[in-house]
Order: sequence, then structure tokens, then C-alpha cells
Amino acid sequence: MTWTDKLADMRNGLKALNSLQPDMAKGFQALSKAAKGPGTLDAKTLEFVALGIAVADRCEPCIAFHVDALVRSGATRDEIGEVLSMCVQMGGGPSLMYAAKALQCFDELSGAAET
Repeated sequence: MTWTDKLADMRNGLKALNSLQPDMAKGFQALSKAAKGPGTLDAKTLEFVALGIAVADRCEPCIAFHVDALVRSGATRDEIGEVLSMCVQMGGGPSLMYAAKALQCFDELSGAAET
């Protein structure tokens, strides 16, 4: 399954859950909106934080969601690499494995060629 497929699958699953539990969905959307600003940090920086947590928590759907947001915000492969390096420094071997997954996701969703 490609990262694009995983992203579509996650979005379909969320649509189903949100339809089943609309009050929960509205509450989570309100929390998301409040956490994303406006504030001191820009949206791209906040998404880098979210990606770091997604890698640390080993959440593939979260990685796909936040990498997609970073691609749309104009993040570069080098920026992603620096964030992933910090994830590995903080999380060791398990973060290394999920950092590699996050880079694969970025490369696929951004169309970046591996170097």
C-alpha cells in the first residue's frame, strides 16, 4: 500500500467515525483549530512538531497526515531531514525506523527524488 493509499484510507476511516460521532468530531476540530493558532509559531513549524510526535508515537496515519500538511506548506526534504534527525536523537532506534517511513512518505507525497 502506498502512502497516498494510506492517506486516503485514513481519511475515509475518519469520515466514518466523524459521521458516527459528530459531537466528538466537532470537539476535536475545535481543539485542532485552537492549537494551530494564531500564535507565535507559524503553521509549518507546528506541523514539524506534530511530525516529531507522530514519529515518536509510531503512528503511521499521523505521519501521513502531517507530512501531507508539510508538503502543502512548502516544507523541503532538507527541513524534513533535520526534523527526523532530532526525532532519532530523542527516540533512538524505534524513532529511526519511523523516521525512515516518514521520509518515504515525504518523497512519495512531494514527488521528491531520493538523493
